[in-house]
Amino acid sequence: MDTFARDVQDMPQRKRPPAADRRVQKTRGLLHEAIASLVHEKDYDDIVVKEVLGRANVGRSTFYTHFGNKDELLESAIREVVRSVPSTLPMSVAPEEAIIAFSLPILEYLDRHRRRGRITVRQRGFTALHEQRLQPVLAELIAGELERHRRRPLVAVTQIPPDLLAQHIAASFVLVLNWWIESASALGPREVNEVFRALITPILFVGSSRPHQ
Repeated sequence: MDTFARDVQDMPQRKRPPAADRRVQKTRGLLHEAIASLVHEKDYDDIVVKEVLGRANVGRSTFYTHFGNKDELLESAIREVVRSVPSTLPMSVAPEEAIIAFSLPILEYLDRHRRRGRITVRQRGFTALHEQRLQPVLAELIAGELERHRRRPLVAVTQIPPDLLAQHIAASFVLVLNWWIESASALGPREVNEVFRALITPILFVGSSRPHQ
């Protein structure tokens, strides 16, 4: 077989992710799901790495190949969920919508885990995690969206420093999320999302030609 024929034959294989990469993605996914389910079942401070390993069916050495501790794992899991949101948005989405597009997917994700576990008002450590871990990641995401749309400024927020606006939106989302959990509200994720939007859209949509949704 000549060199050209070998190259053509090899092309499909070269386009596929290496098996090692797929194994890494699978392992990280199992660990992300394990920590996500555990934080909905018990106080975060009470979770030990051994429990995560058992839930994910992953060995200790494998865990420490990817993460230094459970805090690193939790932050990685949060970033994975948040990072997946922008990739699902259509190119035509309005800037106002892009900035708060994270809310419903995250609420739906958390609701799936919430239904599997037993969250009680006693678990203050769980809601504190949102402030300590989720809120900074969201603020970073929102700041990125504000930067991305800087050439198409939103009329209503031109006087608000972008970093302050990002912190405000992220904090408002966490406030609504924690209220949802601590009050044991029967509202579904879409209804909670509307509560969040009711708090935020007046800031984003005033002066916009697009109607509130």
